[in-house]
Amino acid sequence: MKNIYCFVFIALAGLFITKAQNPDEIQWKTWPELEQALKKEPKPVFIFFHADWCVYCKKIERVVFNKLAVIQKINKNYYAVEMNVESTDTITFDTVEFKNTQARTQRNSVHEIALLLASRKGQPFSLPATLILNEDFTVKKRIFEYYTAQQLLKVL
Repeated sequence: MKNIYCFVFIALAGLFITKAQNPDEIQWKTWPELEQALKKEPKPVFIFFHADWCVYCKKIERVVFNKLAVIQKINKNYYAVEMNVESTDTITFDTVEFKNTQARTQRNSVHEIALLLASRKGQPFSLPATLILNEDFTVKKRIFEYYTAQQLLKVL
């Protein structure tokens, strides 16, 4: 019985520790968290769209998003959202519902919110896709290629 209590305590402690914000990581928000944060305090938004199969997305996550200068700049000046474009979650943002309607019919489907925000005229959807939005949620910059930490810091 004592072992069960210890296990439960350790499991709960682990949950609280993972929920605490780590200053050495980008503080990614969910879409609902972003909406609430923008209502409280408007701030520019950094959005990173990725997929499990995207090699350059993985490299950005592994190399660029682990640089302390990038982490500090994003956490201080932006709300950050990262999203797997193949997500099948329904996302409600500003009372509008977004879904991945392609998920049932095609491989490598793309969620509606990614298509809305990160599409380019006359070109197929591609990754990686990074958006930087102003406080009023207008697009300041779209990046559709791999970038280094130094390149990202210049844009930010």
